[in-house]
Amino acid sequence: MSLEFIGYIGTQHSSEIIDAPRSGLDLAHVERTARVHEDGGFDRALVAFHSTSPESILVAQHAASVTKKLGFMVAHRPGFTQPTLAARQLATLDQITGGRAAVHIITGGNEFEMRQDGSFIDKEERYARSDEYLEIVRKVWTADKPFDHHGRFYRHEQAFSHVRSPQRPHIPVYFGGSSDAAIEVAGKHADVYALWGETHEQVRETVRRVRAATARHGRTIRFSLSLRPILADTEAAAWARAETILEQARELAARQGKLNKPAPGNVGSQRLLAAAAQGARLDKRLWTGIAGLLGAQGNSTALVGTPEQVADALLDYRDLGITTFLIRGFDPLADAIAYGRDLLPLVRAQAETRVNLAEREQPVAEPA
Repeated sequence: MSLEFIGYIGTQHSSEIIDAPRSGLDLAHVERTARVHEDGGFDRALVAFHSTSPESILVAQHAASVTKKLGFMVAHRPGFTQPTLAARQLATLDQITGGRAAVHIITGGNEFEMRQDGSFIDKEERYARSDEYLEIVRKVWTADKPFDHHGRFYRHEQAFSHVRSPQRPHIPVYFGGSSDAAIEVAGKHADVYALWGETHEQVRETVRRVRAATARHGRTIRFSLSLRPILADTEAAAWARAETILEQARELAARQGKLNKPAPGNVGSQRLLAAAAQGARLDKRLWTGIAGLLGAQGNSTALVGTPEQVADALLDYRDLGITTFLIRGFDPLADAIAYGRDLLPLVRAQAETRVNLAEREQPVAEPA
């Protein structure tokens, strides 16, 4: 299966090392970042969702208006929009963009953020709500006649949509979450299961669990891994850059009062912290410095090295079952340019070389 690369379109130029005024939306930055990803050969770009951020579907629509081929993975939190309406909104976006939309379902592991938007149910209930939500969304996308739904969280009579996705059978559904409840919902509904950048051992375990969950529903699934590559011309320079990033992040977090905050309760963050507890450098070149410093608040582990070394490390994950890589940098715009110029072509070329080598190494069957 071919590799897919997903970048990241922030609504302003900021990161763990770049402080930005909380103006909310910098349209010039959105437009430039979208064009950089398209020119760099990315397949999609993530548009994130937070409880205080600009609305992700609208941001994706604007980014699509200045590009022609780039796809979009729109982060969406179920439970705050009726599923019938969300299904039509996403299908409308897919029509407007000519089939370039995908949705990334994030149930939500941060209790404070959930309450900001008015959700006070616990995590188990949230995943039960996501399960029912996705059942309805997928049915709206595919039903050929109106249907009724009477469930625990939602009730609809004669639900239907006249707007349909150009993609078949429907818009791709990406899904994040590492708890047992999350994996069960992913097994029923997701086309792609998304992990943060974990160790080989952790990824191997999660791939096994998710495949077992999808098999119970007679389905198959693909896997995405999120990482923050740190590149330089030499390995020593790349590790030096990582240490500089760590110090910059420490200084900015101290100014913002974000040091020593309690770690999030979600399982994904706990897994990254468990990896960080093993050391700052794991496997070939997985770096946990930022995850350890900031409590694994999100996608925060990196691969560090030359473009050739990082490409090789990415393909090690491909050998574990990963076919999609969501990559973004600590200097978001400059790093996206570097990834498109220096990293993506190498990964694709090395992937083809590995496949050819593997085929040549297959034993030749003796004639009967």
